[in-house]
Amino acid sequence: MIAATALLQIVALVSRSEAWHVTIEAAGGTLARRVLYRASSMQVLGGVVNGHLGVAARIAALRRSSPRDCPQVPTLIAAEFPILAVEGMLAALASFTLVGPLGLPWWLPLVGFIVVGAASVALRRLALKKGMELWRGLAVLRSLGGGRRVVAFVLVAVFAQILRNWLLLNAVGVDASLLDATAVLIALVTLGQLPVGPTVGAAAAVLILGSEGVAAAAAAGLLLTVTGTLGGLCFAAWAGLDHLLAAARRRSVHVGRRSVVLPVAEQPQRSV
Repeated sequence: MIAATALLQIVALVSRSEAWHVTIEAAGGTLARRVLYRASSMQVLGGVVNGHLGVAARIAALRRSSPRDCPQVPTLIAAEFPILAVEGMLAALASFTLVGPLGLPWWLPLVGFIVVGAASVALRRLALKKGMELWRGLAVLRSLGGGRRVVAFVLVAVFAQILRNWLLLNAVGVDASLLDATAVLIALVTLGQLPVGPTVGAAAAVLILGSEGVAAAAAAGLLLTVTGTLGGLCFAAWAGLDHLLAAARRRSVHVGRRSVVLPVAEQPQRSV
């Protein structure tokens, strides 16, 4: 179960990285996919403390590794907005799952959906503006094909996270449905914006499903953190190994070029 849920975390990370690749490519970036994936793995390390720190870490890593091929920092920041808009719309659609566990008014999810929808429309209008470095990051919203690809990859990432939550909740004895797992994911992402550290998983699970048993919910939340960190570390380990192999290949090519010796007939003759 731990291996399966860690694998689902890797699927979510890769899918979201691919969505990021689509937005940066639409903004004019010419980065290789492997380079962007390596930079995306840095979010795992920073995200342990805070989600915003993770985003800053991967943008900094991308700028440092390929300053010539990637857009400027304002464009990279704006390239996050289309992904966040899709995630926000999905969260607004599923926010009714929070009404029962948190005792929220029934109309609050409707208000949230209207607010997120208005923000998405505003992003679309900003994407149509040209000439400013910041709005270049929203270029993926100008084409229907690019927008569909972003939505598809974000959906894969979100469903992988929901399935991971559902598996772990039921594994520890919590009678949770897919809607409960969705509510836990929304709480997890919301609490993850605060500097609460590794306890965010247990806090989110207890907040939503504490009535089913605080100990079981806390255990499931702890396993969410452990398997999420394990999957993230596997992704980061691949990125580090791929970086070392790429550096070794570049060194071997450089040494090979320097060690080329011309045949005797082609060597310049010393004049008498």
